Amino acid sequence: MALLPVVKYGDSILRKKVDQVIDFSQLDNLIDDMFDTMYNEKGIGLAANQVGVSLAILVFDIGNYESDEEEINEDAFASDPRVFINPKIIETIGECSMEEGCLSVPEIRAEVVRAETITLQYDNLDKNNYSETFSGLSARVLLHEIDHLNGKFFTDYLSKSKRMLIQKRLQEIALTGSPSTGIILS
Repeated sequence: MALLPVVKYGDSILRKKVDQVIDFSQLDNLIDDMFDTMYNEKGIGLAANQVGVSLAILVFDIGNYESDEEEINEDAFASDPRVFINPKIIETIGECSMEEGCLSVPEIRAEVVRAETITLQYDNLDKNNYSETFSGLSARVLLHEIDHLNGKFFTDYLSKSKRMLIQKRLQEIALTGSPSTGIILS
Protein backbone atom coordinates (compact mmCIF):
# COMPACT_ATOMS: atom_id res chain seq x y z
CA MET A 1 0.00 0.00 0.00
CA ALA A 2 1.16 3.50 -0.77
CA LEU A 3 0.30 7.06 -0.01
CA LEU A 4 -0.82 8.94 -3.10
CA PRO A 5 -0.30 12.67 -3.64
CA VAL A 6 -3.51 14.65 -3.15
CA VAL A 7 -4.28 16.77 -6.19
CA LYS A 8 -4.89 20.41 -5.22
CA TYR A 9 -7.24 23.11 -6.44
CA GLY A 10 -6.13 24.37 -9.85
CA ASP A 11 -5.35 20.94 -11.34
CA SER A 12 -7.58 20.39 -14.36
CA ILE A 13 -8.47 16.79 -13.41
CA LEU A 14 -10.58 18.17 -10.54
CA ARG A 15 -12.82 20.12 -12.94
CA LYS A 16 -13.58 17.23 -15.29
CA LYS A 17 -16.34 14.67 -14.93
CA VAL A 18 -14.71 11.29 -14.29
CA ASP A 19 -15.27 8.08 -16.25
CA GLN A 20 -17.54 5.29 -15.05
CA VAL A 21 -15.77 2.16 -13.85
CA ILE A 22 -16.19 -0.70 -16.33
CA ASP A 23 -13.23 -2.93 -15.40
CA PHE A 24 -13.42 -3.82 -11.70
CA SER A 25 -10.49 -6.28 -11.81
CA GLN A 26 -7.67 -3.86 -10.94
CA LEU A 27 -9.27 -1.68 -8.24
CA ASP A 28 -8.15 -3.32 -4.98
CA ASN A 29 -4.73 -1.64 -4.72
CA LEU A 30 -6.08 1.75 -5.77
CA ILE A 31 -8.82 1.61 -3.15
CA ASP A 32 -6.38 0.49 -0.42
CA ASP A 33 -4.09 3.39 -1.39
CA MET A 34 -7.02 5.82 -1.36
CA PHE A 35 -7.93 4.77 2.18
CA ASP A 36 -4.29 5.05 3.33
CA THR A 37 -4.05 8.50 1.76
CA MET A 38 -7.36 9.67 3.26
CA TYR A 39 -6.37 8.52 6.76
CA ASN A 40 -2.88 10.03 6.44
CA GLU A 41 -4.43 13.38 5.47
CA LYS A 42 -6.96 13.09 8.33
CA GLY A 43 -9.86 13.18 5.88
CA ILE A 44 -13.24 11.48 6.09
CA GLY A 45 -13.85 11.15 2.34
CA LEU A 46 -11.79 11.00 -0.84
CA ALA A 47 -12.69 10.85 -4.54
CA ALA A 48 -10.42 9.07 -7.02
CA ASN A 49 -9.75 12.22 -9.04
CA GLN A 50 -8.33 13.81 -5.87
CA VAL A 51 -5.44 11.35 -6.26
CA GLY A 52 -5.19 11.81 -10.02
CA VAL A 53 -7.38 8.91 -11.17
CA SER A 54 -10.31 9.86 -13.39
CA LEU A 55 -12.69 7.07 -12.30
CA ALA A 56 -16.03 7.19 -10.46
CA ILE A 57 -14.77 5.83 -7.13
CA LEU A 58 -15.01 7.34 -3.68
CA VAL A 59 -14.10 6.11 -0.23
CA PHE A 60 -15.23 7.37 3.12
CA ASP A 61 -15.00 6.65 6.82
CA ILE A 62 -16.63 9.00 9.29
CA GLY A 63 -15.79 6.79 12.26
CA ASN A 64 -13.04 9.14 13.45
CA TYR A 65 -14.94 12.36 12.75
CA GLU A 66 -14.67 14.81 15.61
CA SER A 67 -17.04 17.70 16.03
CA ASP A 68 -17.67 20.35 18.64
CA GLU A 69 -21.35 19.54 18.30
CA GLU A 70 -23.10 16.32 19.20
CA GLU A 71 -23.92 14.44 15.99
CA ILE A 72 -27.32 12.87 16.58
CA ASN A 73 -28.41 11.12 13.42
CA GLU A 74 -28.28 7.78 11.65
CA ASP A 75 -24.53 7.99 10.99
CA ALA A 76 -23.66 5.34 13.58
CA PHE A 77 -24.25 2.58 11.02
CA ALA A 78 -22.00 4.28 8.50
CA SER A 79 -18.86 4.51 10.61
CA ASP A 80 -17.17 1.60 8.85
CA PRO A 81 -14.90 2.29 5.89
CA ARG A 82 -17.03 2.30 2.75
CA VAL A 83 -16.32 2.16 -1.00
CA PHE A 84 -18.74 3.51 -3.61
CA ILE A 85 -18.18 2.83 -7.30
CA ASN A 86 -20.19 4.61 -10.02
CA PRO A 87 -22.33 6.43 -7.42
CA LYS A 88 -25.49 8.13 -8.60
CA ILE A 89 -27.83 10.25 -6.49
CA ILE A 90 -31.40 9.17 -7.13
CA GLU A 91 -33.23 11.24 -4.50
CA THR A 92 -32.56 14.13 -2.13
CA ILE A 93 -34.71 15.23 0.80
CA GLY A 94 -34.51 18.35 2.96
CA GLU A 95 -31.66 20.76 3.55
CA CYS A 96 -29.08 21.45 6.23
CA SER A 97 -26.09 23.71 6.58
CA MET A 98 -22.71 22.63 7.90
CA GLU A 99 -19.11 23.74 7.71
CA GLU A 100 -17.04 21.88 5.12
CA GLY A 101 -13.41 21.64 4.20
CA CYS A 102 -11.55 19.69 1.54
CA LEU A 103 -8.20 17.92 1.18
CA SER A 104 -7.82 19.53 -2.26
CA VAL A 105 -8.59 23.00 -0.89
CA PRO A 106 -6.51 23.06 2.31
CA GLU A 107 -7.13 25.52 5.15
CA ILE A 108 -10.35 26.91 3.68
CA ARG A 109 -13.64 26.04 5.36
CA ALA A 110 -17.14 27.36 4.74
CA GLU A 111 -20.79 26.75 5.57
CA VAL A 112 -22.47 24.88 2.73
CA VAL A 113 -26.15 24.00 2.34
CA ARG A 114 -26.74 20.45 1.13
CA ALA A 115 -29.50 17.86 1.21
CA GLU A 116 -30.16 16.32 4.64
CA THR A 117 -30.96 12.86 3.24
CA ILE A 118 -30.02 11.17 -0.03
CA THR A 119 -30.72 7.90 -1.74
CA LEU A 120 -27.71 6.64 -3.60
CA GLN A 121 -27.31 3.95 -6.22
CA TYR A 122 -23.80 2.49 -6.47
CA ASP A 123 -21.71 -0.59 -7.20
CA ASN A 124 -19.38 -2.41 -4.83
CA LEU A 125 -16.08 -4.10 -5.67
CA ASP A 126 -17.92 -7.29 -6.64
CA LYS A 127 -19.95 -5.37 -9.28
CA ASN A 128 -23.12 -5.72 -7.19
CA ASN A 129 -25.48 -2.76 -7.50
CA TYR A 130 -27.11 -1.28 -4.40
CA SER A 131 -29.53 1.45 -3.48
CA GLU A 132 -29.14 2.90 0.01
CA THR A 133 -30.34 5.95 1.94
CA PHE A 134 -27.98 8.15 3.96
CA SER A 135 -28.62 11.11 6.27
CA GLY A 136 -26.64 13.69 8.19
CA LEU A 137 -22.86 13.59 7.95
CA SER A 138 -22.86 10.47 5.75
CA ALA A 139 -25.07 12.22 3.18
CA ARG A 140 -22.92 15.36 3.32
CA VAL A 141 -19.64 13.50 2.77
CA LEU A 142 -21.12 11.49 -0.10
CA LEU A 143 -22.52 14.62 -1.76
CA HIS A 144 -19.17 16.41 -1.35
CA GLU A 145 -17.23 13.51 -2.90
CA ILE A 146 -19.75 12.96 -5.71
CA ASP A 147 -19.37 16.66 -6.50
CA HIS A 148 -15.64 16.00 -6.97
CA LEU A 149 -16.44 13.16 -9.37
CA ASN A 150 -18.52 15.67 -11.35
CA GLY A 151 -15.87 18.41 -11.36
CA LYS A 152 -17.30 20.59 -8.57
CA PHE A 153 -15.86 22.01 -5.35
CA PHE A 154 -17.68 23.00 -2.17
CA THR A 155 -16.49 26.55 -2.89
CA ASP A 156 -18.73 26.59 -5.98
CA TYR A 157 -21.74 26.80 -3.63
CA LEU A 158 -20.52 30.01 -2.00
CA SER A 159 -21.94 33.41 -2.82
CA LYS A 160 -19.99 35.61 -5.21
CA SER A 161 -18.81 37.83 -2.35
CA LYS A 162 -17.49 34.85 -0.35
CA ARG A 163 -15.75 33.43 -3.42
CA MET A 164 -14.07 36.83 -3.87
CA LEU A 165 -12.83 36.64 -0.25
CA ILE A 166 -11.05 33.35 -0.91
CA GLN A 167 -9.90 33.99 -4.50
CA LYS A 168 -6.34 34.93 -3.52
CA ARG A 169 -6.05 31.84 -1.32
CA LEU A 170 -7.36 29.61 -4.12
CA GLN A 171 -4.74 31.06 -6.47
CA GLU A 172 -2.05 30.36 -3.88
CA ILE A 173 -3.24 26.74 -3.56
CA ALA A 174 -3.13 26.37 -7.34
CA LEU A 175 0.46 27.68 -7.40
CA THR A 176 2.00 26.24 -4.21
CA GLY A 177 -0.41 23.64 -2.82
CA SER A 178 -1.47 25.69 0.20
CA PRO A 179 -2.64 29.22 1.03
CA SER A 180 -0.54 31.70 2.99
CA THR A 181 -3.32 31.87 5.60
CA GLY A 182 -6.42 29.82 6.29
CA ILE A 183 -9.98 31.10 6.52
CA ILE A 184 -13.34 29.94 7.83
CA LEU A 185 -16.41 31.48 6.20
CA SER A 186 -19.73 31.22 7.99
